[in-house]
Amino acid sequence: MGKLRIRTYSVLGLGLLLLLPWIFFLAGFFMTAGSLHIREDRPDSYVVPMIAAFAGLLLAFIIIGLRMRRLLLKPLERLGLAARQIAGNDWDIELPQSGIREIADVREGFELMVNGLQQSQWKQAKLEEERRFIIAAVAHDLRTPLFALRGYLDGLEQGIAQTPDQISKYVAVCKQKSAQLDRLVEDLFTFTKMEYQEAKLNEEPADFGVIIRKSMDSLEPLAKSKQISILVRSAPGDYAIQADSHLLERAISNLMDNAVRHTPQNGHVVLHYWKEKDRVAFTIHDSGQGFAPDEQEQVFEPLYRGEKSRNRSTGGAGLGLTISRRILQQHGGDLTAGNHPAGGAILSGWIQIDKQPVGCI
Repeated sequence: MGKLRIRTYSVLGLGLLLLLPWIFFLAGFFMTAGSLHIREDRPDSYVVPMIAAFAGLLLAFIIIGLRMRRLLLKPLERLGLAARQIAGNDWDIELPQSGIREIADVREGFELMVNGLQQSQWKQAKLEEERRFIIAAVAHDLRTPLFALRGYLDGLEQGIAQTPDQISKYVAVCKQKSAQLDRLVEDLFTFTKMEYQEAKLNEEPADFGVIIRKSMDSLEPLAKSKQISILVRSAPGDYAIQADSHLLERAISNLMDNAVRHTPQNGHVVLHYWKEKDRVAFTIHDSGQGFAPDEQEQVFEPLYRGEKSRNRSTGGAGLGLTISRRILQQHGGDLTAGNHPAGGAILSGWIQIDKQPVGCI
């Protein structure tokens, strides 16, 4: 039987209140008079029927009250109890059933709310666990260059490095460790900003080719120190886009930095970009060891480091690829990782030319 609305039950209840006393009255009158013929000369014959009518009215009230309690009051009481259980962080609840459509609608809405709260709590717990893990991991990563920096500075202060060559070596190591600290802090700041702040992208007209060239400038010293050649290829065309130039440059820099750091001495890195209808696509291919089969999606998880492609010796916090992917996604694109048929890792990404961002930072 389908569920009825409260107003339907109200009409049925009113009908019962009007009809049942009359049925009892007629039944009492028939039992007393032996027929339904009303006689004016026997007024005493109405006493029993009136009592029966009153009993019928009382029975109608009892029936309506019991039905109201079962269909209306008890479900509302159980919904109230469920709400108090949820407030006490107890999700093991049983929502009541009801034959009244309005109560059933409230139950369905309550169930959707409970499921949403459970999902929200699960996501919040996961985010909190991730936040604690990131803080602990980055704190651990910060200690290594800090200890090295302090050791070499102590060596300079105590005069352990005496010759110009030794002093230059100590100063170079200090600069390297300070740059490593700067990179760790910058990665952590950018990741935190993207994860928690709610600010719109600073979109403006930009040229993707110019962003690529700016990203290359910061990598020249590292590439020269490892004698790595960087080749940039592009198809002819207009690469005007709407984007947050600073963030997009940061994303490309992270990807290129990752490629250079995991490319062996005298290797090469090739960046190729081209235009596809309403988007700009690019690939970054390096001559390193590439990704293990089970790493190709995990590399985008915060702080993930694989045996081959990500390790603490590179000096990163394990956030570079995570940050780059989220920046591209917020520009309406995405980023994937794989291995090139000729060997080495390849990162493939794209962004929409003029699409509004799918997220905010």
